[in-house]
Amino acid sequence: MKPDSSTRAEPFVFDPVRLGTLAAQHRIAYSQATPFPHVVIDDLLPAEVLEDLVADFPAPDQAPWFGYESDRERKLELSNQQCMRPFTRHMLAQFNSGVFVDFLEELTGISGLVVDPHLAGGGLHQIQPGGRLQIHADFNLHPRLLLQRRLNLLLYLNREWQDDFGGHLELWDRDMTRCQARISPALGRCVVFTTTHESFHGHPDPLACPEGITRKSLALYYYSVPDDIPEGMEYHGTQFKRRPGDPLEFPDEGRTKEGKHSFGRLAPPVLVRMARTLKDPGGRRAFVADLLPPPVADSLRRYRRRP
Repeated sequence: MKPDSSTRAEPFVFDPVRLGTLAAQHRIAYSQATPFPHVVIDDLLPAEVLEDLVADFPAPDQAPWFGYESDRERKLELSNQQCMRPFTRHMLAQFNSGVFVDFLEELTGISGLVVDPHLAGGGLHQIQPGGRLQIHADFNLHPRLLLQRRLNLLLYLNREWQDDFGGHLELWDRDMTRCQARISPALGRCVVFTTTHESFHGHPDPLACPEGITRKSLALYYYSVPDDIPEGMEYHGTQFKRRPGDPLEFPDEGRTKEGKHSFGRLAPPVLVRMARTLKDPGGRRAFVADLLPPPVADSLRRYRRRP
């Protein structure tokens, strides 16, 4: 590994002006993309930042990776930031910064995005030769925050990736009849896509890269207050789907450890009432006023009544 890149005199931060330009360039393409809204951006980060992220990325035996091992998926996941090097943690913070969230909202048209400080299901992903991830739709509610998952962001960190290695991200139509986009996990390639119960994606064929080479990526997910609370939304885990021609021993089903629950049954009553309150503009104002010291709240009310 290279020396710790956190010793830079001026750590990298996202430039809001440049991000605004990128959002304007890609906004229409994002909304019109098929089979669901998505965009591929190859110049999001400078080359030196990408090289530092690659240098920081731990090998399979250099961190306490969580391994998924089944017929449907074979991959490694590291979401514990204490086990990551400082520059990687710094960059994850940049992707969760207000400046970057503003960019995502402008790019996608989704307002009220909330970052995930716990990196549930995200963080660092690594797939070794022979690994795969069957086509699937992601879990829809954060297991701790009980917020609705809205966006996935994947940043690939694979130097000189060859096409015959495989590992392409595939995006499938809602009926699972055909793949409509196939994206190579090349170094610096960033993919952002809308997450719904029909945003089927994955890389379903076993990775064919040589031993010693792995498919590396950063994964970040963004959330918002659920649209229908609580009756209209049910929690579901990762929902795997079978492609035409896949063996019948790969049935359509979710990860058994995640189950399926009603949001109302999962959330404590106080959170359900809070979520209902925050969906209403008047309720949001009252909620914020209750958090403020009385003199500040009174001043704010008087200011709003001014002509």
